[in-house]
Amino acid sequence: MKVTRKNTHGKKTKQIKLSRNVPQKALTLILKKNSGRNNSGKITVRHQGGRHKRYLRVIDFRRDKYDIKGQVIAIEYDPNRSSNIALIEYEDKEKRYILQPTDLKIGDTVFSGTKGSMKIGNAMSLRNVPLGVEIHNIELYPKTGAQIVKSAGTSAVVIAKDDKYADVKLPSKEVRKILLESYATIGRVSNIEHKLEKLGRAGRSRHLGIRPTVRGVAQNPRSHPHGGGEGRSGEGMHAKTPWGKPARGKKTRHHSWSNALIVKRKG
Repeated sequence: MKVTRKNTHGKKTKQIKLSRNVPQKALTLILKKNSGRNNSGKITVRHQGGRHKRYLRVIDFRRDKYDIKGQVIAIEYDPNRSSNIALIEYEDKEKRYILQPTDLKIGDTVFSGTKGSMKIGNAMSLRNVPLGVEIHNIELYPKTGAQIVKSAGTSAVVIAKDDKYADVKLPSKEVRKILLESYATIGRVSNIEHKLEKLGRAGRSRHLGIRPTVRGVAQNPRSHPHGGGEGRSGEGMHAKTPWGKPARGKKTRHHSWSNALIVKRKG
């Protein structure tokens, strides 16, 4: 099945070949909707709520079906992520979802382990990945499951290795040391044109669970520091959040983890 997406001017922007089959029931769960609220019911993330009902697809981020070949039997849409997903059926008849790399098609085979070839969709440790090859779905620590480079159109590159670590250049241009025993998947994540897609209308944002954002200058002064004034007015001050903290420029996050494995900062 071909799904054609249109931009706001009605022009075709891309065509995605997706399978017609429904998601695997054994690999889906109902995704609970929290609408930006914490366990006390208070809103901690604004502008969320009211989205369409979704099913969570269980994705195999560990790729721990070692030394068993699997065949791609379907390419499906996943409402919970920006990339498409591929349904893999292994030789022992077990089925799993993985992130679809670009150019991975129905009928292709994938493999996870030390004996795999440099083929798109295969998973292997960074020790076996040659320099300069595009990878994604990367573990930060062995056997914990992939944590980085999972968004549509992203990829990383191994640029150096030593006895213990591989230097990996991430999509943000940051260079980070990752243990050689960590697994990664060969190729670039699918749906490269995702960042060019326009929602086109307000209703589609609401289906995605994105609620409207009201400008601070349009509010009253009790609700926002930018509010109030006669007629149309500017901010009249350094930009602030609704809680009075600097909104632009000032770094307000306090990280507790170490920077020892960061070789080069992004930017």
